[in-house]
Amino acid sequence: MTNRQLNAIEDFKYRVKIPIRFADIDAFGHVNNAIYLTYFEIARSSYWDEIIEWNWDELGIIIRRSLVDYLKPIHLNDEIYAYVKTSRIGNSSFDLDYILVKIIDGREEICTSGQTMCVTFDYKSKLSVPISEKQRNKMIGN
Repeated sequence: MTNRQLNAIEDFKYRVKIPIRFADIDAFGHVNNAIYLTYFEIARSSYWDEIIEWNWDELGIIIRRSLVDYLKPIHLNDEIYAYVKTSRIGNSSFDLDYILVKIIDGREEICTSGQTMCVTFDYKSKLSVPISEKQRNKMIGN
């Protein structure tokens, strides 16, 4: 991700609150690095359900690649939100960008950024398939 993407919260239209569980905290008192992908998954699932209205009966999605940039630690009592947007749409794959922020003194502070490459997948044929026009249109601009 570029610095422009990292600092451009205003480019993201979708935001969801992320609950921090006690089990997410490691021995050093902050959210364990492996949990960030779970936070991205929560945001991604919510985004797909609420904005994209993905039809799971028609088409699956697999994650091909994940990238996480850890900038600042997140702790148990932090109030955090995830921003998510579609940043690239190909034939059968697309990228989602993420920013995790925590609220400090009423403002959002970026803690983490990331990206996943997603592939549309037909589990019956076990092959990647093109993104439907309906889903593609919903991803554009979101």
